[in-house]
Amino acid sequence: MDVVQLSPEEQQDLIEKSEAFRIRGRDKSGRKILRIVGKFFFSGRFEIEAVVNYLEERIYPRLSKKAFCVVYLHTDVTRADNSPGFSALRTIFDSIPPHVRENLDAFHFVHPRLQSRLFLATFGRLLLDGWLYGKLRYVSRLDQLWEQVRRTEIEIPEFVYDHDDDLGQHSVIDYGPESDHPRAYGAPALPDSATISAFSLRCIS
Repeated sequence: MDVVQLSPEEQQDLIEKSEAFRIRGRDKSGRKILRIVGKFFFSGRFEIEAVVNYLEERIYPRLSKKAFCVVYLHTDVTRADNSPGFSALRTIFDSIPPHVRENLDAFHFVHPRLQSRLFLATFGRLLLDGWLYGKLRYVSRLDQLWEQVRRTEIEIPEFVYDHDDDLGQHSVIDYGPESDHPRAYGAPALPDSATISAFSLRCIS
């Protein structure tokens, strides 16, 4: 299906059916959970403008009054064809209303890879800004997520569980559910935006 032939309403319905974004359940602190599935979100089927409109009309109004957290599942976001690029993500982050930003308490980044950490340690302050960067928490394994979120409160796709099982069968570096932002202050000076655009988010995998 060619997304450019779809009306804005049809694209929003397609995003809804993809289940890339879901508000469901609460974490152990009682905060609403916004679950984002990167594999669905970065599928290439959606225009960024449609995503921004979808979030503004169907997601942000439900997050505007109380604290919430984000559980972002980065599992299987590994190739250029499902990576949106720096400018696309910056457009989405810039569109988030101030009152929604203020209500975000934590951003759980599940199954980050080393490239993701290196990229965000270098460019994270520019991409995410201070309001989000300081709330970013890496979660290498689902067991760490269950320390913050009850299993029954969030629906996790089967392929995420499969990947987590694979991690358990191989020797992996377990960084724990921490944020990299304190270490970023010792990182090299940030390059200009043209360099970042060329770098792109193909390296976030």
